Amino acid sequence: MRDRKKVTFDLGQEKITLIVPGEAEILAMKKCPPLPHPEAAIAASLKNPIDSPPLAQLAREKLRSHPLAQAVVVISDATRPVPYRGPQGILWPIINTLLEAGFPASRIKILVATGTHRAMTEAEIRRLLDPRVLSSGCPLINHEARREEELVEIGQTSWGKAQINRHYVAADLKILTGLVESHFMAGASGGRKSICPGLLAEEATYLLHSGPILNSPEACDLNLEGNPVHEASLAVARLAGCDFIVNVTLNSDFQLTGVFSGDMEKAHLAAVEKIRHYVGLPVKQKYDIVCTHSGYVGINHYQAAKGAAVCAPFLKPESYLLLAGVHPDTDPIGGANYKKMLRLLTEIGAASFVAKIISPDWEFVPEQWEAQMWTRILRIIPPEQLIYCSLDIPAENYSFLPHLDARRLVGEKKSLEELVQAALDRLIADWQKKYQRRPRLALLPDGPYGIPLLRQPSPKES
Repeated sequence: MRDRKKVTFDLGQEKITLIVPGEAEILAMKKCPPLPHPEAAIAASLKNPIDSPPLAQLAREKLRSHPLAQAVVVISDATRPVPYRGPQGILWPIINTLLEAGFPASRIKILVATGTHRAMTEAEIRRLLDPRVLSSGCPLINHEARREEELVEIGQTSWGKAQINRHYVAADLKILTGLVESHFMAGASGGRKSICPGLLAEEATYLLHSGPILNSPEACDLNLEGNPVHEASLAVARLAGCDFIVNVTLNSDFQLTGVFSGDMEKAHLAAVEKIRHYVGLPVKQKYDIVCTHSGYVGINHYQAAKGAAVCAPFLKPESYLLLAGVHPDTDPIGGANYKKMLRLLTEIGAASFVAKIISPDWEFVPEQWEAQMWTRILRIIPPEQLIYCSLDIPAENYSFLPHLDARRLVGEKKSLEELVQAALDRLIADWQKKYQRRPRLALLPDGPYGIPLLRQPSPKES
């Protein structure tokens, strides 16, 4: 018996520990130490921002020029692990700065950048925000991308008119907050994404997430240059305007590693450079079996696509991908349109699905973009080699999901940990029996947050 070792997956809502062969490769992000004094770092960032006056000065200047000035602070919804409470919380220091500068709480709106996601519930908001924010008296508003009366046209872009949330447009002092992490379509989250798609009209989101745009090879993790999603988002954000951002970076333990405040573009770029140094996973080969998870963001199947998509560079046609997910959302799969697109994907296959949605004759369907993300894997391996492990999705729903329910492979299990362990052991045993050798196995403990950086082959190898 070869040596065995343990690897832990942190899915946000739950942690699982797997026992794996000693030769398995654990492809983890580099360790990035947390800020030793996060509260002091947040305060210092607000006072010494990047290419911008301090937030307190901006607030006082707004009130001097317009005594009845309105402020808006944009926050992310529950699908992003932005630290909004506790010692790492960035929201209360912002609100408190505005209050001390003279803004009354009634004129400081907290706007949840839901994009096309559903509105956050009161219970979710209470879990997300610092109690001091909740008791401050600041109005809290969910962005509603489908309500025409909540939207204002701010101009034209190269891809059509831009409509965004009216509360944001009306504010005299505009502040964005968010997390900067690698993003499988926009290159990196944070910065301009708080506005576009965070505050965008649903119809405009169609164009931003259209099949041809997302079919671009430049629309990928950690890439901003030439990325059509990034460029379109930035164009809208420039039209909307922004006075100040507070973006953060986190390590794999969700600890604060950096606070980047100030100019929307320059502070965001500084944060992107920070994460490049520790999220990349240098890889020299492809693997027979890859085991990963959908992370904190994977509150449903719709969001879990991120965990799968980053694995594409690790896979070859005979590979297996094992994906674990905890889905506490009210619908563990996603919306009706997403389910509709999954049914189409399952029915016609990945190649035909992509050909259909990039056709000029295709009529855009909201949420088709996440179904398209699954094709990044399913154009490499067939659905039966994509093994999905979740106890939150009823077994009967797998009739229209484009992968194999792990419970069909190993039977019902009492816990997610048992299910993933049993499925992984089964894949290893089956591979060894079929190929008469142990599989090259990779495990990604950071899930969608670690980004593969494959070594480029030399001219002799290619």
